[in-house]
Amino acid sequence: MSIDVLLTGFAPFDGAAVNESWLAVREAAPALRAAEITTRELELPVEFGRAGAELLHAARECAPRLIVAVGLAAGRQAVTPERVTINIRDARIPDAAGASPVDEPVVPGGPVGYFSTLPIKAMTKALSTQGLPAAVSQSAGTYVCNDVFYLLAHALATDPQLAQARGGFVHVPAADVAPPAAVARGLVAAIRTALESPEDLVVTGGAEH
Repeated sequence: MSIDVLLTGFAPFDGAAVNESWLAVREAAPALRAAEITTRELELPVEFGRAGAELLHAARECAPRLIVAVGLAAGRQAVTPERVTINIRDARIPDAAGASPVDEPVVPGGPVGYFSTLPIKAMTKALSTQGLPAAVSQSAGTYVCNDVFYLLAHALATDPQLAQARGGFVHVPAADVAPPAAVARGLVAAIRTALESPEDLVVTGGAEH
């Protein structure tokens, strides 16, 4: 079986009742299917290693063209497609299983980092057209979001079974900045743009810090 998009969000963590990333994914998926885009959506645990493993298991099962992992960045003021992931685990707080790795590699011996293979600037523009604050992010952090992004990027670079796929990560802000329903509309626009864009836009997306 081959599908268009594998879309993932995260379960609640750190005492929260909900996780806006999963709320947005859950609402975006039916809208994508209504546009005749085949999808599979998956809620990931906020656990180092396990979350990425579950994503990759699903990807190998459904052979998607596009893999978009979505996570919550509560302190941000925009929806932010991530440019790069780095090979480090450095937890400020324990994950949902109680793990608190410090300065450990995601993949021992793996490259320092990978770039997203999504058209992140085209996706950022598509998010903005939906009235959402949006910007390219230069750091996915060092917590489970980055862990998932790195494991995904490493697999896309090394696993022939996933050679047909492109993938990356998008952080979404808390609901007081952008309600999950609005984020879902933005994700639909961004994913449709990604499916239609084999090359990214050549426009500025940099930052001074």
